[in-house]
Parts: sequence; C-alpha cells; structure tokens
Amino acid sequence: MNYEETLSYLYKQLPVFQQIGAAAYKPGLQNSEALDEYFGHPHRKFRTIHVAGTNGKGSTSHLIAAILQQSGYKTGLYTSPHLVDFRERIRVNGEMISKEFIMDFTRQHLEPTRYIHPSFFELTMMMAFEYFASCKIDVAIIEVGLGGRLDSTNIISPDLSIITNISYDHMQFLGDTLSQIATEKAGIMKKNIPVIIGEANGKVKEVFEKQAKKIGAPIFFAEEIKPIKKSILNENGGWFFENDTYPHLYGELGGYCQEKNAATVLTAIEQLIKSGYHIHPEAVYEGFSHITSLTGLQGRWQAINNSPQVFCDTGHNTGGMQYIVYQLSQQKYRILRIVLGMVNDKDINGVLQMLPKNAVYYFTQASVARAMPAEEIKHKAKAIGLSGNAYPTVEAAYKAALKESDKDDFIFIGGSSFIVADLLKSLEKR
Repeated sequence: MNYEETLSYLYKQLPVFQQIGAAAYKPGLQNSEALDEYFGHPHRKFRTIHVAGTNGKGSTSHLIAAILQQSGYKTGLYTSPHLVDFRERIRVNGEMISKEFIMDFTRQHLEPTRYIHPSFFELTMMMAFEYFASCKIDVAIIEVGLGGRLDSTNIISPDLSIITNISYDHMQFLGDTLSQIATEKAGIMKKNIPVIIGEANGKVKEVFEKQAKKIGAPIFFAEEIKPIKKSILNENGGWFFENDTYPHLYGELGGYCQEKNAATVLTAIEQLIKSGYHIHPEAVYEGFSHITSLTGLQGRWQAINNSPQVFCDTGHNTGGMQYIVYQLSQQKYRILRIVLGMVNDKDINGVLQMLPKNAVYYFTQASVARAMPAEEIKHKAKAIGLSGNAYPTVEAAYKAALKESDKDDFIFIGGSSFIVADLLKSLEKR
C-alpha cells in the first residue's frame, strides 16, 4: 500500500472519533496499557509534558515545543486533530513524521494488535510514541485527546502536567457541569508531579485544589502568579507581553485567547526551569515570535487574505467562541461576513446565541460524517435572528463570501476545526 492507501486503510479499519464521533470513543486505559505492553513501553524512553484542557491545548503545546526545541532539546509533539495532513499530529522539532514510517508501522503492527481492538486514536498515539523513541528525542509534548482521566494518553508519567482551562465541551462523555468536566481533566494529575492551571475559579478551582491535595501534586495557578504584567495587542495581530524575566516579549499568535495561553506557558516554563530544564531566554523569545514556522501550527486567528481581510480560527465551543466574538467586535469593517459550520455533537445553539446579528452568514458543512448539514444550521440560526444562505461545501461558501465582499469587508471562517481544515485544503489545492 502507498501512503494514501495506508491512511485510508487505517480510517476504515479503526473507529475514528474525528470522523464518526461518539461511536469511536473508548473510555478507559485498558487498550492503551495493552498496546503499551505490546510495543515495550516506548514512552518511557523520553521525558514528557502532558497538556489537557477544553481550549488552548494546541497553542500551548506548540508554544512549549517551540521553546524547548530552540533550547536545544530534540522535541516531539503529539496533537490532534490534524487540519490538512495526518502527519501534522506527530512532529519532531517541527518536522512531520515520515510517510515511510507510517506505512511501515501500519504494515507491521495493525494486524498483530487487532486482538486489542484499538481505536484510531489509541493506535496512532502508539505510532507517535514509537516514532519518538526511534528518533531518540529528549522530550515530547503530549496533548490529551479528550478529557484526561480516561484518555489514552494518561499512561505517561510526565515531568509536568498542564490544564489550560475548563469550558463546556464533550458533555456526553465528561459530564454536563463544569465541576464534572474539571474532575475528568484533573485525572491527569500525578503524585509529586507539578501541575499548572491556566484558568480556573469557583468550583472548578476547588476541584483542582482538592484533587492536587488528595494525590500530592504541587499545583500552580497562572492567574494567581500573574506572569504577564502588561499586554498590548498589535494591530497586525500579534501580542506584546511584559514579563519580569522576558521583557518586551512578542507573541506571534493573534487572538484574545492567546493572552491566557501565554500566561500558562510562562508559568510552565518557570516550573520546568526549576525542575532542571535548561531553557535559554533567547529560546523563549524565538518560540513566542516564530511558533508557526518552528512547529507548523495553523488555524489560530490565521490571516488568509488582506483585501478584504479574511481570518479563520479553530475555536469550536462556547468557551473558544467567546474570544472570537469579542475579537470580531474589535474589527473595523463595512460588512461582517461569517462562514460558519459545526459538528452535530457540539452546543450549536449556545454558539449561535453568542454570534453577532449584524453579520451576513454563509452556513456550510465540513467533509466529515459528524458535520451538521448546512440547511439545518441555517434553520437553527434563523430562529434566533441570524440570516444567510446555505452552501454545500466550505469552498463554495468562502467563494460566495469573497464574491459579495467589498475590500473594506471582513470575513471570518470557523465554527469547527473541520471547517478550517476544509478551507486550508481548498486553498492548498489552488
């Protein structure tokens, strides 16, 4: 099988959450532990940092990876889902895993592991661990797939655990209150392993404090430490941060959510240094200012076009969308145009209620089975006063928005990682 045939085979042979949702979800660590035994515990051959949370996991993971690799560490990065190419999930020093490794891994291990009945995520996680071990990396940043306590990545023993924030998402698996969701995320805490909390207050903070005390994990709240003394959003999209250790720190990633992510990362860096990591100040500056070129990160308030201005973002739940809505309110435009699509297991009504009513909408659907049909989103949106037309593909919706736009209009594309993925794929084809 060639590379494309191998990926197709993996998608067809294994249940894939990205494609079908709940039917692919396998809570518990039994499969991961069985796979780990089969592969000889590859994650024990390198150091790890574990990152969980509802929003901001990807940005936080990529930023820490960029800083560590600039400090001279051979750094692995495991994230999900991918946007354009499956290989985005598994990187070493910013370089994607080779197609040859994926083909060889599948050829050698898919059939022998069938008795375990792994999900797509479980097997590709072990692919990442095997690849990292074969590359003899120093440290890997491991992003949680879903939740924490029962997530397959929770077999690792990291040097540091990070929980970015808690918001409503995946309630069918994690619980329908913030406290319940926080309890699941807190499941990544380990005895004597420091844990950084990006955002938490009220009952959520109490959940984290209680769990940390129960298991004996030192806990640090970024909001209490306040590593950022002042922040200014640059008109071109990036941030300027003032930190006592790193004054005049420029952050390349735009978006209001990145201020919180930066505070979380700076708190984490301080803790990593205390635990023995050698992180150079220039590496922090380089990591913050060149994260996209160093790691390949895409889809975070990403500029697509200048005239009219076009931005996309992977925010896909109420927690992420609150930052996007605020960001949109700060833009200058003649007409705001929003290309929107979501998957059917999200709080679609909650997101729609947050969106501006003065925008022109282009409702669409991503090319995954979980996508809510464009006409259905249009119907739900119309009921709360959002007006627009439905389009069968993201490419068609974007082309329509561009065609109807003046140079002074502003176009936003989002609602789902899969919407952004389809957009980037269509732009790549062009």
